[in-house]
Amino acid sequence: MTNEIIKSLYERKSTRVFTDEEISREDKNSILQAALQAPSAGCQLLYTILDITDKEKKEKLAVLCDNQLFMAKAKMMLVFCADCRKWLSFYEEAGLKPRAPGVGDLLLAVEDALIAAQNTVTAADSLGIGSCYIGDVMENVEEMKTVLQLPKYVYPACLLVFGHPTEQQKIRKKPERFRVSDIVCENSYQDKSGAQIRGMFSERTDGKSYDEWMEAFWKRKYESDFSKEMNRSMEVYLQDFLK
Repeated sequence: MTNEIIKSLYERKSTRVFTDEEISREDKNSILQAALQAPSAGCQLLYTILDITDKEKKEKLAVLCDNQLFMAKAKMMLVFCADCRKWLSFYEEAGLKPRAPGVGDLLLAVEDALIAAQNTVTAADSLGIGSCYIGDVMENVEEMKTVLQLPKYVYPACLLVFGHPTEQQKIRKKPERFRVSDIVCENSYQDKSGAQIRGMFSERTDGKSYDEWMEAFWKRKYESDFSKEMNRSMEVYLQDFLK
């Protein structure tokens, strides 16, 4: 494969073990600048990036994010907040009386935040810096709001940790993806048949039957305590946007 950008997208995988090498100020600035170059609805940049540099705060976030303690060892930690608050202040500064943000505004801001986050992942990878998305930042809403000092209408859409990967992390196998035909539907949504579903997982069950593997995955992910906590916290966050 000769296209270096596409090659890097195929090869990139999450990094959860980092070397002691620091991220240079120049590289950090390049990564943050890359975030701001991402596509954005109306070029509003409906997000705010929290650069977490405080050691104790990193450790607290690692605990709140399902005790993923490796997070605290990362050399850079960024929280991408969907920010439906700042444009209210922009409008008010002009003497306008904006309506309260709704769920649509929140989802638009989440889109902006996640697109910007992925730009930082790609930029970091080009500099030899690994990264890992932490979806658990959506959990423990009360504590998260306190630690990050999140005001009304600001929601932590995702958290990313960065650092130089160890050799083991560089050579470990990237998990297999589904085939394009499994994911792409032409023109309209199409439910999969039972045979098609089982075919999607024919090489993903580690020698177990489909039913056995799926039940274990269901218990570990969908029915897990962290998944239930995520949904509870999201209901709390959404309250501000449903009034």
